[in-house]
Amino acid sequence: MAEPAAISGAGGIRKKVQSYSDIGVALLMVLIIIMMVVPLPTWLIDMLLAMNITLGVVTLLVTFYVKRALDLSIFPTLLLISTLFRLSLNVSTTRLILLYGNAGELINAFGNFVVGGNYVVGIIMFLILVIIQMLVITKGAERVAEVAARFTLDAMPGKQMSIDADLNSGLIDEQGAKQRRQDIQREADFYGAMDGASKFVKGDAIAGLIITTINIIGGLSIGIFMRGMDAAQAAGHYSLLTVGDGLVGQIPALLMSTAMGVIVTRAAASSELGPDLVNSFTRYPRPLYIASGMLMTLGLLPGLPTAPFLALSLLMGFLGYTVGREANVQAIEAEQQAADKPQLGQQGAGGQAGAQAGASAGGAPSETPKAEPVSPEDVMKLLTVEPMEAEIGYAIIPLIDPAQGGDMLDRIGTIRKQMALEMGIVVPPIRIRDNIQIKPTEYILRVKGAEAGRGELLPDHYLAMNTGAAEEDLIGVPTKEPAFGLPALWISPDLRDKAEAMGYTVVDAPSVLATHLSEVIRKNGAELLTRQEVQKLTDMVKETSPAVVNDLLASLSLGEIQKVLQNLIREQIPIRDLVTIFEALADYGKMSRSVDFLTERARESLSRLISLKIQGPDGIITAATLSPNWEQKIMSGVDGDLTRGWQLNLDPREVQKMINAISRAMEEMIVKGLPPVLLVHPDVRLIVRRLIEGSIQNIFVVSYNEIVRGVQIKTVGMVE
Repeated sequence: MAEPAAISGAGGIRKKVQSYSDIGVALLMVLIIIMMVVPLPTWLIDMLLAMNITLGVVTLLVTFYVKRALDLSIFPTLLLISTLFRLSLNVSTTRLILLYGNAGELINAFGNFVVGGNYVVGIIMFLILVIIQMLVITKGAERVAEVAARFTLDAMPGKQMSIDADLNSGLIDEQGAKQRRQDIQREADFYGAMDGASKFVKGDAIAGLIITTINIIGGLSIGIFMRGMDAAQAAGHYSLLTVGDGLVGQIPALLMSTAMGVIVTRAAASSELGPDLVNSFTRYPRPLYIASGMLMTLGLLPGLPTAPFLALSLLMGFLGYTVGREANVQAIEAEQQAADKPQLGQQGAGGQAGAQAGASAGGAPSETPKAEPVSPEDVMKLLTVEPMEAEIGYAIIPLIDPAQGGDMLDRIGTIRKQMALEMGIVVPPIRIRDNIQIKPTEYILRVKGAEAGRGELLPDHYLAMNTGAAEEDLIGVPTKEPAFGLPALWISPDLRDKAEAMGYTVVDAPSVLATHLSEVIRKNGAELLTRQEVQKLTDMVKETSPAVVNDLLASLSLGEIQKVLQNLIREQIPIRDLVTIFEALADYGKMSRSVDFLTERARESLSRLISLKIQGPDGIITAATLSPNWEQKIMSGVDGDLTRGWQLNLDPREVQKMINAISRAMEEMIVKGLPPVLLVHPDVRLIVRRLIEGSIQNIFVVSYNEIVRGVQIKTVGMVE
């Protein structure tokens, strides 16, 4: 019981330290300013110098355990503060050296013990450390940070587009997308800051070199001219102190610059630094065997020491043997798993491939790394089909990517809201992905994996369509409007005003794609209404009308409700008024569970909505009627009824005659600018609709029962 209490206590201390961390940082900055102005005692200087070394060591060790650069995003600011702290220490120690000839025990120890009391050796060591820091570590880390910042900024649009695509496809939610966008922004800010922070380390090394030179010159001047020392004595005393001061400052600076190099170079790290190093050097046995042989050869050469090369040769050989044995064991296990696949009821072809691979190896384990067998879970993921997806060529990406000014994602959001208001359906997230196998300017719209629409866009052009008002021709690229197949032209932006003045309808490329997408959703809305979506709709209605839903589910299944709603959507009937639809289904579901019968009764319950949809601006419904002769032929040719099920037995030639007659009547109405409405008897409405839906598109077949009372009907003719 003591361990949890200790952990809890440690966590409490950490929280208390964090709560006062802002005060600590403020006090540190005040201390840095004081150190530059106020002389400090030597014991405090020793403590601060030790803190400086500790900070460098801890920072370097922390970078070994960081997996991502963002895990230590505070590093650029830490680098600035530590550099300022180190320079303020240089100012304080310089003051003590020049005023009193003593800067504390730590500097004396570095001047006497570390370099053996020889200031020449100390100066050489100091210069070597400065050269290593400036020309090797700092310069390399600076270049890596610069390149990383540049590539991170260049990759931001693609990453943003990937996030938006995953969000539209439903792979991540809004919170996950927000977090990933923040990570991308923080990553760009981090590498940009690191590119600038590397200048701090470089400037610190130069400043240390200049300060050390000034200290030596100043110390010699004070010792000779003010304290009466001879040149050798002054050089020995002040130079040792100055070199000790330089070493005490440059060692933490070297540690911080090394930490910076570790941070910016660990871009593709998958774990901590230690495991990564071990895995990298012990993955392949052959390099270890070759190194062992080379070291053995060097140890046998005359004049070279034998013991160190021999010991290292044996170590490399042992490591190579161990790594090779583990690789062989893994290869054997992989072969056994491949051989066991047919026995587990999986694909026989995979088992044969594994058996053939084992036979070709002669039963011996191969040194070539084998791919891990594909698990059933991995294969199952490949069977997932997106409800809706759009494949685009790379030239269309700027229309989608918000970072490049594209607003297509906002348009898709608007389309989803529009479909919810117009049709009452919730369009699932649309997955957008690029496809290099299609033309750069081409796009494909898919519904449940099947192609539902295809078109071509010229991003920097406008689509001009002649709706009949324009008489003059335009210069452009001939094409067809993808949503409705109308002849059109792609024109340059400078011809837009001219085309509109001539009577052309001009739209931009994103609008063309948005219109095509809307039409695809309207035509395939029934396919997008899954049983799970119907469950969500019933749950939504149950919140406000629980009695209706309980009565409905008592007589009909969720699948039957889904089929009725799909039939309504196929005929462009909105299903927003779910309460009215569910009430009709609950009433008539007790009489019959025939989907066709229930669909007709649901339509009749929506008579006000259907009438509003087909009536003209003056409130009058203009329609063509089907002759009684055709209606009588259809009734006599039906076996059964809608309640129990039906089957049509008519001469195909008679059916074709009726379709041709209806088509001519509807074309005449369209030419007159009237909506194509065919008014028929309630008993034959569904049958007529089924007969003509494959030949005539965008026609409203309504029955007399679907016209609300009080609406005036005007007939323009009878289909004979």
